[in-house]
Amino acid sequence: MADANLAALESLFAKHPHITYVTPSSPDYTSLRKIFARDQEAIPLAITRPKSAADVSLLVKFAVSNAIKFTIRTGGHNLSGAAFAQDALAIDMRDISYVNVSRDKKTAKIGGGILQFDLATALDEEGLVTPTGAVGSVGYVGWSTYGGYGPLSRQWGLGVDQIVGARLVNSEGDVIIADERLLKGLRGGGGLFGVIVELEIKVYPLKNASSSLFIRRNGQVLTGTLILDSQDLNSTFKKFNAGYLELASSGMPKELVVQQLIVNSPNGKAMCVAFMWSSEDLEAGQAWLKKIEALATVVMNTVAVSTVPGYLQGNAALVPESVHGEGYTHNFRKITNEVADVIADSLVKMTEDPGCMFVVHELKGASATPNASSVFGTRDEHFMLEILGYALDIKNRETAIAWANDTWAALGKTESDNLLPGTYISLDRPVLKPGTAPLSRLYGSNCRDVLALKKEYDAKDVFSYAVPQLKNYI
Repeated sequence: MADANLAALESLFAKHPHITYVTPSSPDYTSLRKIFARDQEAIPLAITRPKSAADVSLLVKFAVSNAIKFTIRTGGHNLSGAAFAQDALAIDMRDISYVNVSRDKKTAKIGGGILQFDLATALDEEGLVTPTGAVGSVGYVGWSTYGGYGPLSRQWGLGVDQIVGARLVNSEGDVIIADERLLKGLRGGGGLFGVIVELEIKVYPLKNASSSLFIRRNGQVLTGTLILDSQDLNSTFKKFNAGYLELASSGMPKELVVQQLIVNSPNGKAMCVAFMWSSEDLEAGQAWLKKIEALATVVMNTVAVSTVPGYLQGNAALVPESVHGEGYTHNFRKITNEVADVIADSLVKMTEDPGCMFVVHELKGASATPNASSVFGTRDEHFMLEILGYALDIKNRETAIAWANDTWAALGKTESDNLLPGTYISLDRPVLKPGTAPLSRLYGSNCRDVLALKKEYDAKDVFSYAVPQLKNYI
């Protein structure tokens, strides 16, 4: 069957030679097959690179008419490797990458395959920003349409909150413009209802005033990493979080986001704090930086005036390109002393491999504002944990997974009122068996809207490999 499907595809590509593709026997296959999740061993039927919405429409119509299953790839960072499936056509969107800023510079139309670094760079040239995640090689559409936590989200909202318009290819292969009902579903439901070929998103000016302390240009931020004294990692983590909890109790500006990371450095385990100040008032940012520095002993400080692309470039060294293993997640209202104790104890046991990490995100400010026009499920203020049981060396895979699982389980036994029932879909472990998990854990009370839209726009489950696979939820 696979041979027949491949022959049919090659006949299609012969008629449309501008649409590039590779098969498992092609010289470029290995480089195009590379994704974040090394454990995903599925061999796709072929990998194709459409150049336009019309190309995607053609591919979907052909696949549906020939009963060929297909997957969609943007950045390829889905933690379970959903970009590929065995003997399915992989539609790699990365050649559909553009940024067209509106005349009033309030919105931009972007290609469905654009990566976050490319988007940030294009906007920076215009003195503009929009919320992105922390990793430049992640696809923007996948990041934003499933939620979109990031260093600018406290001020301007999550990724889903930036979406004001969309074009997508539906289950019949037609290019359609999303109405308000469908837009609500895309804001949290991602690729469940079609292949998103274009988004229209909000963008924001970042104008820097003159100053005697800084050489200014539009688009500058104050950002970098604080590396803390980690000789006693247990004590450092608890001390920092106790201090941060007290500092936050008096209120913090929306321009400030700090993200905690525990990584395996060449010198051992290290606790890092990523600092982002996204305001033209950089002097105020320096004052807040001093307050964050005072929470623990800092052994290195890389915080400086930079740009959002510069921030993403700086993070690239901290995040491996691909890993073995599994990730886990929890959402907590607060990092209480109890939660901090459990985390601190687990960090000492964290597998010593550069792929193994622990990350703390905070949802607050504009991100925590209820938004009835999205199906994103968790709007309560909270801390989202990435418990990343990953390894670069496959020999460390099992111990890394065991560490992450044990940490996740121990955290799940802490005070129940502090543990939110919902989890972040982009980090939640995939449900592989039908009827084994409630959809409400991803979408809360919005799960009915998600199911209704799926029935309306994709009743035959053409986009069966889209995240989440709804057939496995109840």
